[in-house]
Amino acid sequence: MITDRGGLPLAADISAANTPDAALLLPLLDALPSVRGRIGRPRRWPGKLHADKAYDQRRLRREIAARGIKVRIARKGVESSQRLGRHRWVVERTMSWLVNYRRLTRRYDRLPEHFHAFAVIACMMICYRRLTKITK
Repeated sequence: MITDRGGLPLAADISAANTPDAALLLPLLDALPSVRGRIGRPRRWPGKLHADKAYDQRRLRREIAARGIKVRIARKGVESSQRLGRHRWVVERTMSWLVNYRRLTRRYDRLPEHFHAFAVIACMMICYRRLTKITK
């Protein structure tokens, strides 16, 4: 899952439990919508990407940097998780919001398309609740 700075889910995908997280990062980046908000042409990619040590691979770092994204990935065995954890907790909070949807905590559906659809609905509900709270 990729979220913005405030915790709104921007892109989410499901996979088998034995699939490494790093294998899904580039397809998730490709699924991101254009970033709007500044005058002129919308940016295609976010400015920074914060990730945990599971994504510490040279190939990923190169491909993310080639897209013009500032890479903030903790290095295995070198950096403490505490410094970068100031930003990554937002994703963990969004994941905990998804746990509030009982249908996602235990997989009742046989088809992955159905489970993905409910995950998208849950993400839409999270966005709706956050955006209505902001506009009140």
